[in-house]
Amino acid sequence: MQWDPEGKRLPVMETFVSVQGEGFHTGTPSFFIRIGGCDVGCHWCDVKESWNPELHPLREVDQIVEEIPDTLDTVIITGGEPLQYPLEYLTRRLKEKGKIVHLETSGTGPFKGHFDWVCLSPKKFQAPLPEAYDRADELKIIVFNRSDFDFAEAQADKVRPGTRLYLQPEWSRRERMLPEIVEYIVRHPRWKLSVQTHKYLGLP
Repeated sequence: MQWDPEGKRLPVMETFVSVQGEGFHTGTPSFFIRIGGCDVGCHWCDVKESWNPELHPLREVDQIVEEIPDTLDTVIITGGEPLQYPLEYLTRRLKEKGKIVHLETSGTGPFKGHFDWVCLSPKKFQAPLPEAYDRADELKIIVFNRSDFDFAEAQADKVRPGTRLYLQPEWSRRERMLPEIVEYIVRHPRWKLSVQTHKYLGLP
């Protein structure tokens, strides 16, 4: 599949209205744009259907922007891995509409676009580019097992001072890992707990 190198057409898996369920902005009503395609491939990913961009139709960015309700200020660009694509045009159009633009990324691609908030969620399988650590407003580490605490600390040492730090249990392991995460953040209070509240509530 060939997308527009100017980013005016992108492979979009879905768009939807919901509340942000994770991290610093939990509870914020938002318009989500989920872009298809990911080159990281976490074995526990809960949206594996987003991985193959060939499965998702190219959509006109201008059309997507016009679908966003005027009542919503926040737009979250997620994936997949959005930084595989040029996002300058999309983010420019969103800013022209007065939107606050959030990005959810593993940081494996170069930053292309203007973002008001960046949630960096690095993975062991493919390291972020160095620039991702400087762009992160929020660092979110998915905890699948105990070794992820060491990974989290190593990642936290790379981000800017003041970056918000979150540990989030991988959904299928939440009952096992939540008590361990709580115990860990009590002993290491620079971290906060993130849970996927939208899943508990049955929201997209």
